[in-house]
Amino acid sequence: MERSPLAPAAFPALPDIAGVTLRVARARYKEWDRCDLTYAELAPGTAVAGVTTKNLCCSSEVELCREGIIGGRARALVVNAGNSNAFTGYRGREAVEQIMGQVAAHLDCAPSEVFVSSTGVIGVPLPKDKARAGVEAALTAAPCSWEDAALTIGTTDTFPKGATSSAIIGDRKVSLSGIIKGSGMIAPDMATMLGYIFTDAAIDPALLQQMLTQANGKSYSCITVDGDTSTSDTVLVFATGKAGNAPLVSRDSPGADAFQAALTDICTQLAHLVVKDGEGARKFIEIRVTGAASDESARRIGLSIANSPLVKTAIAGEDANWGRVVMAVGKAGEPADRDKLSISFGATQVAANGYPVEGYDEAPVAAHLKGQNIAIGVDIGLGDGRASVWTCDLTHGYISINADYRS
Repeated sequence: MERSPLAPAAFPALPDIAGVTLRVARARYKEWDRCDLTYAELAPGTAVAGVTTKNLCCSSEVELCREGIIGGRARALVVNAGNSNAFTGYRGREAVEQIMGQVAAHLDCAPSEVFVSSTGVIGVPLPKDKARAGVEAALTAAPCSWEDAALTIGTTDTFPKGATSSAIIGDRKVSLSGIIKGSGMIAPDMATMLGYIFTDAAIDPALLQQMLTQANGKSYSCITVDGDTSTSDTVLVFATGKAGNAPLVSRDSPGADAFQAALTDICTQLAHLVVKDGEGARKFIEIRVTGAASDESARRIGLSIANSPLVKTAIAGEDANWGRVVMAVGKAGEPADRDKLSISFGATQVAANGYPVEGYDEAPVAAHLKGQNIAIGVDIGLGDGRASVWTCDLTHGYISINADYRS
């Protein structure tokens, strides 16, 4: 598959995280010549937090993951690519429980401390024999790199996605390294992806969950490619506690704010990478909404714009059709006043106070739309609410990829 033109030049250098060992193997869930099973072994006592899809037809992996998060501890992660194992009933659940039990026996831990994710085609039970052989191969494989792990969890992704961040807690530096997969079926109902962040910070699981929920609200829940939410969406954070920092136990703990900022930063980086690999994408679009009745109202208006096929195709065609933005604001179902609305493309305001800017020069707008990074500004003129939402254009490439996805 052609590499996205929005892809970074190279995979970033991610620091190793003490207490994390990565391995990959071939379970051959599809007829492809590549690794498709990722295994991460985690030090005893590792804390875990997660957010998952709101799709009501979620997979057994998601259901069991939610149960495991309640316990707050993790010893391993297994990610299968090529088969989502969703809409597969009791057979799908049995396959996940088999994987959990197999890894738990190897590590001498509780099955609930083994987290499993699967991604790929919906409606086909995960083959137990392939899963068993794949896990066995992974348990004895040589450690691999972050890039290897990122490549292995991908499906229609055109490039491996990784990011890093760090924070200072007391006199200790804590590091965060993360990988993610996602390209299509992306919408902010958490959002749609499989993402994993590993840190050596010592932090209470309940606090980690609070921080991830907050970071999610400003990152994964603010992106969309096509408005569709997956059955398998999962983002997990694992904290091994190996950095030696004084444990973070509450928002008042010294360094808690710094860690929150680092976690939000890495989540935002990873979320942007998913959009930049949107199926068929050629342009990365940031929509900044200000002046809304509330921050949540601003986010909903931004998503209404970002999910509009008419807006996205106009950007693909490099057409400054700001009337489509007006339409998307009006259909959002949020407080808005036509006569207070202002819109800009890049640095150029095209409409102000409910009326086209008289005599505005379209040349800089046209030049802006020819670039890869597009900015749309919308001021509602009602309050102090603001939000940023990220999406991509809608091209023929999206249709080509999804018209024959199962083959």
